[in-house]
Order: sequence, then structure tokens, then C-alpha cells
Amino acid sequence: MEQSISLSQTIGIIRKHILVILIWGFIFGIGAWALATFVITPKYSAETQLLVSRKNTNSVDNGAQYADQQADVQMITTYKDIITNQVILDKVSDELKNPSTEIVKPAVKAKYERTYTGKRVLVQAAKPAVTKQSSGRTYDISADQLKKSIKISNQQNSQVFGVTVTMADPEEAARVANICARVFKSQIKKIMAVNNVTIISKATVNKRKVAPRTGLLTVGGVLLGVVVGLMYALLRELTDRTVKDETFLTDTLGLTNLGHVSKISGQGRLSILRGVSEGNHHDHGDKTVKAEGSSRVREPKHLSNRV
Repeated sequence: MEQSISLSQTIGIIRKHILVILIWGFIFGIGAWALATFVITPKYSAETQLLVSRKNTNSVDNGAQYADQQADVQMITTYKDIITNQVILDKVSDELKNPSTEIVKPAVKAKYERTYTGKRVLVQAAKPAVTKQSSGRTYDISADQLKKSIKISNQQNSQVFGVTVTMADPEEAARVANICARVFKSQIKKIMAVNNVTIISKATVNKRKVAPRTGLLTVGGVLLGVVVGLMYALLRELTDRTVKDETFLTDTLGLTNLGHVSKISGQGRLSILRGVSEGNHHDHGDKTVKAEGSSRVREPKHLSNRV
């Protein structure tokens, strides 16, 4: 037997089962929040930015400078592919496993001046670079894992592009981003034979997780729970075969409605029984029983079982 539900019946079903629907939404919302908080591993990201610009101070032609800028913008597309290439990522992986020494102060070349006689005189002695052993943590991350964690982004017609690294540890994400930028800058000179990459901002530790988004996931869980609760309510009503009104008997089954049997409350039945008992006490031979004080009998409720 096919059943169809009108809009008014659907609204009535929602009102009838509103508590169940809200309970389903609450349960799914709590489950989604617990999943995002205690089960799913949080992810953190860090970003470093690089500038692609040719260091050409000899050219004073505006047209030539503009052409160089456009060439640098076009090069970014190539650089985006190179920075996630196996050659770069293998070196980044090695650097993460075995950190090299860090340069505290770069080396300074010796400076000379010539006197009026043409003699070369030392003005400032050369100073070697000051280095220290890296105190950073070591990370064992393969090149394939690095490729999945790195995302390159840039604005249209911009000479700046960003390297975003997403990891389970915020310090690890920042370190990978900085090492990736440093290795790329040093290797691009050998690969492309150009020196036009500058690191303009280093990645910093950001302890605000980027995934999972707990609030959004919780709202999604609540909405899913409400939908499940609504489907449960509709399915329960559609599979309910009990007779709910007399139109089903008359229109669907073609039966004749003979009347209604009213439902009487307990106090009303007690009043009727008292009236019958008093009537029998006064007249035992009369087949018709009259109840004295019948005015005290309550009117039957019209919450009836219909035949």
C-alpha cells in the first residue's frame, strides 16, 4: 500500500517528533565535536615568502626593466614546479635529518685603499664567518611526505610567491618551510644560472590549528543529526499501519461509520456507577436504571476510539 504525505502532514510529524529530532542532532553534534577534538590529528601551517626579482642595476631603460619584471613573473610558474621537485626535496629531507651549522655573522672581505703614491694599504682586515651548531630538532621526513605537505601560492602578476607547509607540529611546519626556502634559493643558482630569488619573510611558529575546523565540523554533525532524526520520524509514520481517522475506513476500505464510542475518565465512570447503584436501591423491578444526581456526572471526553 503506497502512502503519500502532504506538507501539512509533514509539519505535523515534525511537531510530533521534535524532541526526538533535537536529541538526534545533539548526539551527532557531540560526536562530531569529540571526533574533531580527540580523534583527528590537528594540523598546523607555516608560510615563508620569496621574491623573484633580477638584481640588475646597470639598466636604466624603463622598457628593459619592465621586460625583466615580466620575465620574473613568468619564471614563478617554473619555480613552483622546481621547488616541489625531487632534487630540492631530497636536499631538504637531508637537511632536516642532519642540520648544518648556522651562520651567525657572514664573512667580511678585506678592504684596501690606495694612497696618492699608488700604494695599496689595508683599511679593514678580513673576518671569517661566525657559525654555530644548529640547535634545531631533527626530523625524519621523506621527499614524498614533503611534497604532500607543501603548497605553493601566488597572486596574479605578482613577483612574490608563498611556500606553505602543513604538519602535525607547528614548530616542524615552520622549520620545514624555512629550510625549503633556503635550499631552493641556493639550488636555483645552479639549476637556472640566475640569482633572482630573495627570502623576504621567514616562517614563524603558529600554534593555531588549521584542521580540523572544530566549529564547522560540529555544526555539520548537528545538521546531519537533525536530518537523520527527521528521516526516522518520517519512516516511522510511513510504516505505521494503525488507523488514525475515520476517512481511512470510509474512503479507503469503503466501510460505514456506525458511530463513536467515547472515552470516559475514571472519575466519570465512578459517578455513573454510583448513580446506577442508587437507582437500583430505590427501584429493583424497573428495567430502566436512573441515576440520581446525574448532573454531577462529567461530560465524556471526546478523545474517542472510533469504529
